Amino acid sequence: MKFILSKEDWLSIGKGALVATVGALLTYFTAYFSGANFGQYTPIVVAIWSVVANVARKWIAQNSNTETK
Repeated sequence: MKFILSKEDWLSIGKGALVATVGALLTYFTAYFSGANFGQYTPIVVAIWSVVANVARKWIAQNSNTETK
């Protein structure tokens, strides 16, 4: 049994990593600019920001379609 990742698999992994990174950065900037300390809830805040980043990514991808309807 071989474990092979296709180009599409790597692109999906890259997109997921990008979304997670954006979520972490948004958490950092939220804490930095607001002075908030999320403490033990930091992982939850990162997860929420990652979901927000993923929704924004999908919305932008859906609305940047260059084809005319």
